[in-house]
Amino acid sequence: MKYKILDVLKKTGDYVSGEYLSEILGVTRSAVWKNINALRDEGYVIDSVTNKGYLLASSSDKIINAYEIKSNLSADIIGCNVRYFDTVGSTNDEAKKAAGNGAPSGTVIAASAQTSGKGRLGRSWVSPPAGGLYFSVIVRPDISPYDAAGMTLAAGLCTCLALRNRTGLDCKIKWPNDIIIGNKKICGILTEMSAQTDKIDYAVIGIGINVLNRSFPEEISHKASSLFIESGGTEFSKTEIICAVLNELDKHYSDLTGGFSESFIDIYKTLCATLDRNISVIRGGKEIIGKAISINSRGELVVLCNGELTTVNSGEVTVQGIY
Repeated sequence: MKYKILDVLKKTGDYVSGEYLSEILGVTRSAVWKNINALRDEGYVIDSVTNKGYLLASSSDKIINAYEIKSNLSADIIGCNVRYFDTVGSTNDEAKKAAGNGAPSGTVIAASAQTSGKGRLGRSWVSPPAGGLYFSVIVRPDISPYDAAGMTLAAGLCTCLALRNRTGLDCKIKWPNDIIIGNKKICGILTEMSAQTDKIDYAVIGIGINVLNRSFPEEISHKASSLFIESGGTEFSKTEIICAVLNELDKHYSDLTGGFSESFIDIYKTLCATLDRNISVIRGGKEIIGKAISINSRGELVVLCNGELTTVNSGEVTVQGIY
């Protein structure tokens, strides 16, 4: 009900009487007043004047909730269902629960903060309120687990493109899917899935973006940054950032769920900061040292090592000059 009232206030752009809201929504004046107060509690600034009614007094671009996200999406599939929490343990865990209960492809689980945020290789992801943006997308891809690497790279590229277009910052990709500016990380992506031998039941793509963070804990300050810091103090709207990413994921939904296209690989290469750099990879307890020279059609990193080409599809990758 409260968001129906908000819809009317936004579309009208002027004072709307409580009597009018009561009539068109079929509720009591008291119910209107209670829902107006509920909106105020969420951060909406709503003026009220006797004999004139209610007016949405300021822009809501700094407010993020399921309503604002849905209202600003142009996507067809991604964002078909949006759930927003103030705090969760992990948006990926919430998304896996939802997927296991039948949530459709395109469902988004987002939160202001995580108490148990997860990164790649079992690491934790620092997830404080206010600064970061944390969300997970459920997809049901028509690919085998063997081809899942392409899905992860597609998510990374879509996120990178969205951030570049929305912020104007020179975002790049550290293979496979960390988003960096310069030599510091501003976004991490973790893909988890439930699969059978030859079929993925569902995948959950978790994305954490440092949007408004002013600083970071000392132990990660040398390698972490945010859109706020890298832009010189621009306070980007979290709603606009998440919607930019979700719209980009939807635009490239076939690459995300049906296999990485050749043209998408070519775009990925142009934005991959790992290429043409010396790297080292810890895989199976062994270290591979070489130069990253390309990305193959399966999304694997092609490395020149001791005069021979080898491919890397997983492992801990250290890139010269990047944290």
